[in-house]
Amino acid sequence: MLERYELEAFLTLAEELHFGRTAERLHVSTARVSQTIAKLERRIGVPLFHRTSRRVELSPVGRQLYEETRPAWDQIADAFGRAVDAGRGLTGVLRVAFNGPAAGQLLVGATQAFRTRHPDCDVQIREARLPEVLPWLRNGEVDIALTCHPMQEDGIVMGPVLVREARMLAVPTGHPFARRTTVSMEDLARATVLQLPETLPNSLRDDRTPRQTPAGRPIALGQSAMTFTEMLTLVGAGAGVAAVGAHARRYFARPDVAYVPFTDAAPVEWGLVWLAEGATARVRAFSKAALDLVQDPALAL
Repeated sequence: MLERYELEAFLTLAEELHFGRTAERLHVSTARVSQTIAKLERRIGVPLFHRTSRRVELSPVGRQLYEETRPAWDQIADAFGRAVDAGRGLTGVLRVAFNGPAAGQLLVGATQAFRTRHPDCDVQIREARLPEVLPWLRNGEVDIALTCHPMQEDGIVMGPVLVREARMLAVPTGHPFARRTTVSMEDLARATVLQLPETLPNSLRDDRTPRQTPAGRPIALGQSAMTFTEMLTLVGAGAGVAAVGAHARRYFARPDVAYVPFTDAAPVEWGLVWLAEGATARVRAFSKAALDLVQDPALAL
């Protein structure tokens, strides 16, 4: 098997046909080039070059080796260059997913800010259902996603929180809570709380569907729903209640569902998530553009 430095020395000398110029291109001494070629020839068993005091020429075996290895070496070099460019965010495509219309609106702004900073990198946007976010990241369908937090799982990086919104309780319009102006976390002990799918991280499921109130009273858990629309449909049908973010009042107004604010619940948080092993420069740059956008829109451009 050829070592990288041996192949570089051979290919360069085959093009330059001059030991001095080859050494200059490779930033090594002429003696190092000569030693490398001699060692390579000993391993192959025949001369690769014919040397005289006046010139250097490829031998028939050397020419065959050059013609067969040069295209492969060029392909490797090109592939490596493209990988470097993609990692630095100079070229390529960044695939971004979002979950829900409110996240989609924020993502459009972050994408515009990112494109202004990195015009040579294209951004492709896709909508994902909440249970699809992590599988899409893991199988490589997307590079980064804007979704609700917390998504605490091995191998997953949660970026900075971009949005915090008031937590509300979605209840059927005929439910006693619908006639109130506010509810508390203790009120959940008097209702059945719908669940998120078991395929989601426990951190998110515990945040949306706690097992007990702050005072330790048990909370009855109902069935789970795969999508937000399914969740609200179950709420409207009287199957239970669900904790949601305040954006639901704007984007998911329904005649069968009322949204009642909590007085004592932590806000619902949203942010970017990505694979730890997929933290390319493009991903980090997109995260920074999104954070700059929400902190100060003027800094994002």
